[in-house]
Order: sequence, then C-alpha cells, then structure tokens
Amino acid sequence: MSFRKVVRQSKFRHVFGQPVKTDQCYDDIRVSRVTWDSTFCAVNPSFVAIIVEASGGGAFLVLPLHKTGRIDKSYPTVCGHTGPVLDIDWCPHNDHVIASGSEDCTVMVWQIPENGLSQPLTEPVVVLEGHSKRVGIVTWHPTARNVLLSAGCDNVVLIWNVGTAEELYRLDGLHPDLIYSVSWSRDGSRFCTACKDKSVRVIDPRRGTVVA
Repeated sequence: MSFRKVVRQSKFRHVFGQPVKTDQCYDDIRVSRVTWDSTFCAVNPSFVAIIVEASGGGAFLVLPLHKTGRIDKSYPTVCGHTGPVLDIDWCPHNDHVIASGSEDCTVMVWQIPENGLSQPLTEPVVVLEGHSKRVGIVTWHPTARNVLLSAGCDNVVLIWNVGTAEELYRLDGLHPDLIYSVSWSRDGSRFCTACKDKSVRVIDPRRGTVVA
C-alpha cells in the first residue's frame, strides 16, 4: 500500500509578501470604471500608463516610473479621444510611443515627451480609422517596427502600418462574435485570438486564414 502525502510539497509554502510603503505606490488615481475586460494600464522601462476617469471623452495618465506617491488630480493627461479609452499598449521598439483604442472607433498613436507630460497632450501623431464599432484591443507587432494590430466590437481585426496610417491587412469574417483577447507569437508570424464563441483561433495574418 503506497503512502500518499496529504500536504503537497511546495518551495513557496513559507514565503510571505510584504506591502510596499505608501510613498513607493501610485496613490489617488481615479482608474476608469468602463465595463470592458482590460488591464487599464501598461508599463515599459520608462513610464507607466493608466486609463483614468474623464469627462467629455477618454484619457489616460502617463507617469515616469520614479514619480510615486499621491498623484495630483490636475496632473496632465493624454486626452484626444472623444469616447472612453478601452486599451493602451506601449511600442516595444520605442519607449516614448504608445497606442490607444477607444469607444470612438479610432486608434491613436502618441509620442510622449522625454521627461513625461508637463501639459495635456491632445494631438496624436497618427489617427487610424477603420473600425465601425468601438476598439477594445490594441497590440504592437513584437518584431516589425510600426506595425500595430487592433480589434473591435465589429469582430474585425485590422493590422496597420503606423508610419503611413494605412491598413496592411483587414481580417473580416474570421470571428462570428466578440473578440476578447489577441496575442502575437514571438516572431510575429501568427497571432492567437480568444472569442466569445468559446473558440481560440491561431491566425496567419498574411494569408488571412485560420491555421488552427
């Protein structure tokens, strides 16, 4: 008769977390309460961006990583969208470039100043218009510069050339329902989507076909 251990061995069993001190946290930020399945924040080696409550449109904060503590309510924001911002993503090739998708059906690309914002930023570098409904997902290509993917509530995936503001690929008809999540492969040759129809699809964007 074999003896089965009642308690599973774990190297993390006796590890305890320690709260960070208040002056090392980002405090008093009014995070957006829009009912959309998003992380509402994005971080890179220089900045942290957080989608916040905004009246009369959509906005997000961009804070240098060292600027911890209480954030003043009058701190400048990135506020060019006319509807709530639903997703943001930093460019992997440039720490000062960030993309945002919004309920106003547009994707905007922003250039953040070297030392962060000293005044509200209202003029994007590029405006990408191609979705007929709100844009809930934006994600940069991991290896190719200036290539951005967006997915909206119109169940369409668009891949953009940000440098020319042109559509590279329009993937329509591959998803019968709402797209919840998109993730690129490491080399960027394919991407994976999770859909409301309870299916996960691996897609080749160049051919516009579902691989698996």
